[in-house]
Amino acid sequence: MLKIFKTLCVLLLLISSLDVLAHGVDDNTQKFLSDLDGPAIIPLFYIGAKHMVTGYDHLLFLFGVIFFLFKPKDILLYVTFFTIGHSVTLIFGVLFKIQVNAYLIDAIIGLSIVYKAFENLGGFKTLFSVQPNTKVAVLIFGLFHGFGLATKLQEFSLPENGLLSNLLAFNVGVEFGQFFALAFILIAISYWRQFSSFQRWSNFSNTLLMSFGFMLVGFQLTGYVIN
Repeated sequence: MLKIFKTLCVLLLLISSLDVLAHGVDDNTQKFLSDLDGPAIIPLFYIGAKHMVTGYDHLLFLFGVIFFLFKPKDILLYVTFFTIGHSVTLIFGVLFKIQVNAYLIDAIIGLSIVYKAFENLGGFKTLFSVQPNTKVAVLIFGLFHGFGLATKLQEFSLPENGLLSNLLAFNVGVEFGQFFALAFILIAISYWRQFSSFQRWSNFSNTLLMSFGFMLVGFQLTGYVIN
């Protein structure tokens, strides 16, 4: 128990130090987006890719999604559902100026991590004797993840000139960053699965993942109340 407590404390400190990285951008990127006028395909592609690689909340959710997926076609299917979800709300959220409170949407993203870890632990079957449709859940949470991205972009009031092309470039960059990060996650998990420790520590890993999600929810709701 002491080990688990220490690990959670480390995660708590990690979240507090990395919270800005999940949906924030550095000063140079802020200035670039604020001064943007017209299409900027390559820069927006790069910003999108960097955002996803540093967006640990998105990656933690995907980590939970693929944790027990062994077949490449299943991984592709679930990641596709997630991609469709966040692409739709990212693009249409910005185009139609659909505003969502950033703290609340990030709290829901934290809950998506909790949900997937709870499902991986068999919580729904054990406590409620039901098994929700995981594909539908991944798609729905993908929609919320996309709103998180759209909310952040709308803070910079991107100009109408070249807006659609810039959004598409950003979205393609997000997908590239997601693919890049997932490749490393899959390599690590595939290697770990070769050892008996994978099954022994799977429950602990998902409990840790769920705890991380709860802490993200707590941070975001605290930010919502304070602000």
